[in-house]
Amino acid sequence: MNQSTQQFMEFAYRDPAAVRELFSFFADEEWALLLDSGKTIHKAAKFDLILARPKAAISFANHRSKLKGFEFPLTDNPFADLRNFYQLGLQSYQPLAAKFADLPFHGGIAGYFSYDLGRTVEELPQMAKADIALPEMAFGLYEWAFISDHANQKSYLLQFNTMKESSWTTLIKEFEQYAAAKQTKHYPSFALKTRWQSNMDEQDYKAKFKQVHDYIHAGDCYQVNLAQRFSAEFSGHAWNAYLELTEHNEAPFSAYMNLGAQQILSLSPERFIQIKRQDNKSHVVTQPIKGTRPRNKDPIEDKALSDELLSSEKDRAENLMIVDLLRNDIGRTAEFGSVTVSKLFELQSFISVHHLVSTIEADLAAGKDAFDLLENCFPGGSITGAPKIRAMEIIEELEPHRRSIYCGSFMYFDYRGILDSSITIRTLVAENGSIFAWGGGGLVADSEADSEYQETYHKLSRILPILAGNN
Repeated sequence: MNQSTQQFMEFAYRDPAAVRELFSFFADEEWALLLDSGKTIHKAAKFDLILARPKAAISFANHRSKLKGFEFPLTDNPFADLRNFYQLGLQSYQPLAAKFADLPFHGGIAGYFSYDLGRTVEELPQMAKADIALPEMAFGLYEWAFISDHANQKSYLLQFNTMKESSWTTLIKEFEQYAAAKQTKHYPSFALKTRWQSNMDEQDYKAKFKQVHDYIHAGDCYQVNLAQRFSAEFSGHAWNAYLELTEHNEAPFSAYMNLGAQQILSLSPERFIQIKRQDNKSHVVTQPIKGTRPRNKDPIEDKALSDELLSSEKDRAENLMIVDLLRNDIGRTAEFGSVTVSKLFELQSFISVHHLVSTIEADLAAGKDAFDLLENCFPGGSITGAPKIRAMEIIEELEPHRRSIYCGSFMYFDYRGILDSSITIRTLVAENGSIFAWGGGGLVADSEADSEYQETYHKLSRILPILAGNN
């Protein structure tokens, strides 16, 4: 077999908008995935990645794992099966040259966990309606990627598993053709056919809010994330909806993934877990968001809102609860004594909201890996509540529908052991002509129903009206 020895081809630099133009040629392909840093100057927004045509794929739904392209005995434990899937791909890894060390992805797996994958970690009641058929987990094993490095203004097509020379040459020619194209690939225009409809009106929300407060005052929990789901019928292609949303959002953990039967559109500002290699150890970072204020076009009013958030005892207490929860979650797989809170209550401002963000760090313990860490930490504590299991039970009781992709995670885990992931808030899923979006927030003892209800709309203020044409 004639194998390729060349592992990369450099292309003219493409900024995030130009990467999206390039991805348009793949957007209709099943398993095509765009990891998109948005048009932001956020410190996390350093790279954009196009991944497509995986060598193999794994998914999990209805208590069963499913493989495509690989064969090995499945356990139907999604974390164990994903570990085996990753390790099988690792056998054919071809390391990149040292000059590419700073690129975020050197081949491996990429995809998502839905929130409902948490049902394999904890036993939860079966109450909420499951009416979206999106798999609870889906990952591809990607042999190549197009990566745009925004800090160094370099763009590359790279291969990570030894490919046939003819396949690699064909892929390069395809990218050269797309890069030279004077226009992107066009899809049917996106338009809503109905108004957005919530699965709970204001009266319903406030009744559920009271139930949460009753649980808090009874000592069941300290905090519960309560969300409402919006849905509408649409015509056209979900990719055009994503393009419209990126014009109005600057989210450093954005993503678009085509699963064939569903498309996921994520404009997330929140990191879940990152693993870096540091001093020959796997160094873990998580950055929960808790605390929100809307932005204001008036700079003086906007500054007043951010100052109010920074000084809010309620929001700081809410943030601290989640910091403690995540310190405990990470501590289960961390080296003893390595868990630290490096930043507490840091203000981060996005296009529609201000957020309070904290940073927790640790080193993975010997004998533990990323899959142990993910199983112990998923779903992220910032979007459940505290204590986590009881909060998830209350969410199942009070929210009429399962969350699906909402509050799950997009992630990649490369062959070097480097991982990054998001919390899929500000995230939508399209299926069979319907599109779904969620908005929620953490409720604590001194939360007020009116403000919490409005906060769910603040968080979707650059999503629901945009797709409704009210921009």
